Amino acid sequence: MLGKSKANGQDFISEVATIGRIHHVNIMQLIGFCVEGSKRALVYEFMPNGSLNKYIFLSEVHTLLSYDQMFDIALGVARGIEYLHQGCEMQILHFDIKPHNILLDENFTPKVSDFGLAKLYPTNDSIVSLTAARGTLGYMAPELFYKNIGGVSYKADVYSFGMLLMEMAGRRKNVNAVAEHSSQIYFPTWVYDQLQNGNDVEILEEATEEEKKIGKKMIIVVLWCIQMKPNDRPSMNKVVQMLEGEVECLQMPSKPFLSALDETVIGGGENSNQSNESSQSSQF
Repeated sequence: MLGKSKANGQDFISEVATIGRIHHVNIMQLIGFCVEGSKRALVYEFMPNGSLNKYIFLSEVHTLLSYDQMFDIALGVARGIEYLHQGCEMQILHFDIKPHNILLDENFTPKVSDFGLAKLYPTNDSIVSLTAARGTLGYMAPELFYKNIGGVSYKADVYSFGMLLMEMAGRRKNVNAVAEHSSQIYFPTWVYDQLQNGNDVEILEEATEEEKKIGKKMIIVVLWCIQMKPNDRPSMNKVVQMLEGEVECLQMPSKPFLSALDETVIGGGENSNQSNESSQSSQF
């Protein structure tokens, strides 16, 4: 059900128009919709395992997914976003990739959902125009705030996927104000420094060698996805290739951020999981 704050119907129209034209194993399937006065509802396929958010964070989960399962989910999400960018007649930019918007079916197959903030563009449009920033703080690409680093494009979804993947790999939120070490408050920067210094990033206390390789591969892909400048990020097609390949073939990128100030602004805060309200007035 769409809340009263969305009674103008813009998000409803956006979601129906977007998801009604796409079909992919990793995209939520729209069954139908209902309109009665100001009441609007979208009917989706049932996702018995709920959102990915319930399975990522060690302090919050009841059922811990294996690293193989987590990797398979990450690869499925990447394939779903790649389809949105390149597999449709129109280029679909999601603009709100985050754990809450990845739903899991009975087999834990991931489905990208919630297209209320999505926008459609011709596939040859490289830079798009937005009247306001849209998305969720902590997952929003820096070019949505800093116009001088590059235009807004599909690379904004690549950045958001990177922040999601970092939380999946680390099994913790990217921003942790009560981290044991101050250097770990902003997790992506801490992870980069660890790898750059030749240290292992111990995600699980009793990880196998194979799990360590999977974790390292996910983190290197993350560091490519969250590069400050959009042009330095790979396409989702390249992201899928990197995830499917061997970790030994991956090169370390440059450090993702320019300064501590950028990390603070881009990272958001502990209460940064609310969508940017200004985006509600954006034209579809």
